[in-house]
Amino acid sequence: MSTSRRRIATLAVSSIAALSLGLTGCAVGEIGGDTDAGEGQTEITYLIGDSGGTALPFAEALTKKFNEMNPDIKAGVETQPAGTEGDNLIKTKLATGEMPDVFGYNSGSLFQAINPDQNLVPLTDEAWAKDLPEEFKVVVSTSKGLYGAPTGTTQAGGVVYNKKVYADLGLKVPTSWAEFKANNDKIKADGKVTPIEQTYGDTWTAQLFVLGDFANVAKKDPKWADEYTANKRKYVDQPALQSFDNQQDAFESGYFNKNFASAKYDDGIEAVATGTAAHYPMLSSAIAAINQNFKDNVNDIGFFALPAPDAADTQMTIWLPNAVYIPKTTEGAKLDAAKKFVAFINSPEGCAIQNEINTVTGPYVSTCELPADVPDMVKDVQKYLDDGQSSPALEFVSPIKGPNLSQITVEVGSGIKSGKEGAALYDEDVKKQAQQLGLDGW
Repeated sequence: MSTSRRRIATLAVSSIAALSLGLTGCAVGEIGGDTDAGEGQTEITYLIGDSGGTALPFAEALTKKFNEMNPDIKAGVETQPAGTEGDNLIKTKLATGEMPDVFGYNSGSLFQAINPDQNLVPLTDEAWAKDLPEEFKVVVSTSKGLYGAPTGTTQAGGVVYNKKVYADLGLKVPTSWAEFKANNDKIKADGKVTPIEQTYGDTWTAQLFVLGDFANVAKKDPKWADEYTANKRKYVDQPALQSFDNQQDAFESGYFNKNFASAKYDDGIEAVATGTAAHYPMLSSAIAAINQNFKDNVNDIGFFALPAPDAADTQMTIWLPNAVYIPKTTEGAKLDAAKKFVAFINSPEGCAIQNEINTVTGPYVSTCELPADVPDMVKDVQKYLDDGQSSPALEFVSPIKGPNLSQITVEVGSGIKSGKEGAALYDEDVKKQAQQLGLDGW
């Protein structure tokens, strides 16, 4: 089996104690017309977060195919808003017993926050559960059981780069920060393209120097996430300080585009896709925008991990997918139907729909396989996984993430604050959240 078709390899995870902060789900409204069950049919509803993109088309295609294959069941789709509003609605529906029969939500820390043992049906004994890698099981489980099935692919945080620029200048993918700097120095000296694109007009994009570097921190200090959660590690100290220092270094070296302060994410995608920039620190989900807007350039794009100071510590940071769950209020024939639907999502037919409608941004953690024509950039991500050179993002191994990281990294990346000053600010920024969570040591 070729690399592009393999399932996710084992992630190199040190210690997963507290779990993930993921993307929050999604807005109230029934989709797909009449969902009344016909005579002899069991009716179920699938709640999704509709934040645009392929979420709704995928859910509609999934339920349509499921209904065709299960004439005794009729599955419908319901949507709800994204962000904090959607997160609060999930908690409210679970608390009031009004949650639809199956729902999509985060894995990791936000999953733990919805009291899964109290609110969800355990799925530990379902046939598909045995095929999940441990790295995913732990972000949808408690000590009492496993509750979720994955939907969608992983994504990585690192550096999106233009392979044509690399070929023209005879560059090799760097494995250390010094090698990365040497590449950027050569690109800068050539003077034709921007070495590193930055897009602080969309402030969230400034975080990748820090968030995408976490696997390198974990490699250097495997206990870092647990100790950070216990308030015994700080960003102002090494090895985590390197993340902020690297962003300061890149700015001071003059690697950024002149309009870095106002450029937007779409500008960054265009720059790296068309080769006016060589590098763009970003999530591998960027391949979706590149595929949509610069289809002819898709295979000009590659991906590599943000390099650590020491090449031996360079790892790729991975974001795990969301999951689908069944609330305990789903009972009887509806529960049997809901379990069938959850299993269907990662069945051969469900996987085919995922590959057809969703944009593949990384490997799967289910039995689904990547399509043969997956973009080269996704193959690059897969290779790090196959080689055991990856581990999860911090938000999957600690519940702590301060609200102002994007603003702080904009300041560091703009030369307003030094790396150490930014790291110290962020150490202060996380305190309130840690205290709100009631974590020991804070």
